[in-house]
Amino acid sequence: MTAVTIVWFRHDLRLDDNPAFIEACRRGSVLPVFIWAPEEEAPWEPGSASRWWLHQSLEKLSEKLAQVGCPLVIRRGPTLKALQKLAQEVHATHVVWNRRYEPAVIKRDTTIKKMLSKDGLHAESFGGSLLYEPAHIATKQGNPYQVFTPFWRALLLRNEPAEPISAPRKAKPVAMESVKTLSLDALNLLPEHDWSGVMNASWSPGEAGGKKLLKSFLNKGLDSYDDGRNRPDQQGTSSLSPHLHFGEISPRRVWHAVREATGGKPAKSIVGSPEVYLREIGWREFANHLLYHFPHTANEPLRKDYNRFPWVDDPVGLLAWQKGRTGFPIVDAGMQQLWKTGWMHNRVRMIVASFLVKDLRITWLEGARWFWDTLVDADLAANTLGWQWAAGCGADAAPYFRIFNPTSQQQKFDPQEEYINRWVVRDDTYPDPIVDHAEARKQALSALKQVTGK
Repeated sequence: MTAVTIVWFRHDLRLDDNPAFIEACRRGSVLPVFIWAPEEEAPWEPGSASRWWLHQSLEKLSEKLAQVGCPLVIRRGPTLKALQKLAQEVHATHVVWNRRYEPAVIKRDTTIKKMLSKDGLHAESFGGSLLYEPAHIATKQGNPYQVFTPFWRALLLRNEPAEPISAPRKAKPVAMESVKTLSLDALNLLPEHDWSGVMNASWSPGEAGGKKLLKSFLNKGLDSYDDGRNRPDQQGTSSLSPHLHFGEISPRRVWHAVREATGGKPAKSIVGSPEVYLREIGWREFANHLLYHFPHTANEPLRKDYNRFPWVDDPVGLLAWQKGRTGFPIVDAGMQQLWKTGWMHNRVRMIVASFLVKDLRITWLEGARWFWDTLVDADLAANTLGWQWAAGCGADAAPYFRIFNPTSQQQKFDPQEEYINRWVVRDDTYPDPIVDHAEARKQALSALKQVTGK
């Protein structure tokens, strides 16, 4: 009897280098399924921008699966019940998926694997989202790294990540006559009030869009990445983050593509801009490993002494920051870019984060929640690490006393104000600065004494 395998798609919305899907195709008949159960990821359910991207990505995935002969089935949660029912309907023998590393998801997936196994199903997860599993990189004492540089060195000392595996050209479908599926529109992922017009023009979600971006970056951006990545007025980044987050392209595919572009060298021998870019892939890896080992950091500081930091309750200041009306052009440009495109240049992310947690002294959690709802690449691990880095309370964090001056940052990284002029209209209605940076800096340093005692 031919094995019937259900492939549970999540943040792996691709066929290329998809371990779970490729293994299912090897075994026999395949039934791909996506199950919408956002409440199971609480308190970090997918935000508005993520849902917009997910709709587009599922649409593209459905087309790809149809091309190889296996239509995508869409169901609503609860996930366990949905998988159990589907397994009964198609007489499945196996259920497979690629691992995720968010705390709520790990807890849910562990229960699902246990219960499916009790039902007599072979339930198996695969590593398709990271270069290495979190347990595979540790200090000599067996502890997780909390500083990036030694983590990066340890990563480079390992064997190269496994080579990516190409997608199967054909797959054997199960008999679909009795299998019901929801329409994608039934999930209501798209916003009621369409603020995504610019987003539609800015992005091409899906596997093909990710591959196209990677190719373009390797040809035009890789060799100048070290300088270009800090210039929001230039197109110096890869913009692959949402494609990586939704698994439309694998980190192994990106890693080895960079190696090929540099002559096939081992990663540890690569220097210059390509090395800097690989470090960014390493930073993504570091973020996920940290969240796996320290799951509480999604909601609490890694450095517990920051629990006593005197954050300010300032709803007026928070709203001005969210809407890009602070009176600091580089901050406002970043927040406007975020609102209109669902993305923000990484250098500017650091500037706006520093402004929120140090000029306004509003807790990093408020910033994390806003980014979570508005970023198309909202990734819990990266979002948590980035905001705790800015606030000085996380792993390998910037010291709290390192306070970005938004004016000098603007002069250094957007000297001709091309980026600012792209996103900010400075007319008679443009506000004056909502804080005095010099005074805000003094107050921030004074607040720091409550943490350090110095």
